[in-house]
Amino acid sequence: MPPQMRDAPDSSILLIPHLMPAQSIDDVLTQLDRIIVDARRKRSRLGYFAALYRDVTAQVKAAIEAGEFADGPRMERLDVVFAQRYLDALEAHETESGPPQAWARTFEATERWRPLILQHLLLGMNAHINLDLGIAAAEVAKQNEISDLEADFDQINRILGAMIEDVQTRVAEVSPWIGVLDRLGGTADEVISNFCLTNARNDAWDFAQTLAPLDSGEREVRIRTKDQETAQRTDKILRPGGLKLLPVLCWIRLWEDEHVPSVIDTLTATSPGTEQTLP
Repeated sequence: MPPQMRDAPDSSILLIPHLMPAQSIDDVLTQLDRIIVDARRKRSRLGYFAALYRDVTAQVKAAIEAGEFADGPRMERLDVVFAQRYLDALEAHETESGPPQAWARTFEATERWRPLILQHLLLGMNAHINLDLGIAAAEVAKQNEISDLEADFDQINRILGAMIEDVQTRVAEVSPWIGVLDRLGGTADEVISNFCLTNARNDAWDFAQTLAPLDSGEREVRIRTKDQETAQRTDKILRPGGLKLLPVLCWIRLWEDEHVPSVIDTLTATSPGTEQTLP
């Protein structure tokens, strides 16, 4: 028999404190820790992506401190601007104005039972990388500087690539049947959505180059279009392969860990928010 459901997530919005915009990576980590604490408390699947993102941010901070980027201060600015778009979207969730469409669909999926843990992570990556990253890069490196950012931008790919195996291992701990997708051909994320992290970041770089020379009005038009395109990708992530793959995904979902705080704890290896309540 599949594991018994131990509790039901609270679908209401997270009680995120209204903090000043992040000024440093440490500020970003603090805010992510607060989100994780509240997600655990409310058993909200919104904490899944926050948990993974917390570890990615910690890795970027470590790389900056180790001198792995050509321009460490600029990379910290990029990280902060990038993260702030996610934090702003989460704060706007369920408000009258709402977040960008890509984030709205991502957040809405956390209120439904059927998406796999991996699908929740891919939805967050889709919105944050395909939409937010190019915007943040264009904001940090203006038209005449955008090419100077490319080497450090590529270094992020290498950092993320080094984390993939560990993330897959952690997902398998809370989704023990996820490996059946590997036996269907390709890796689990490829089977679900043809989602490729490197391709997504390459697309984000192209988008940054497109935005960099534009004035504010032209940027807004391009960003709205990109948001619509990114939102449309959520359907491919949530409903891959049509009806043929649906029974397999439902079977995998039945065997996933239903205890949201345990899933969050497994998905993050760095957050103190999994062990203590922050002030």
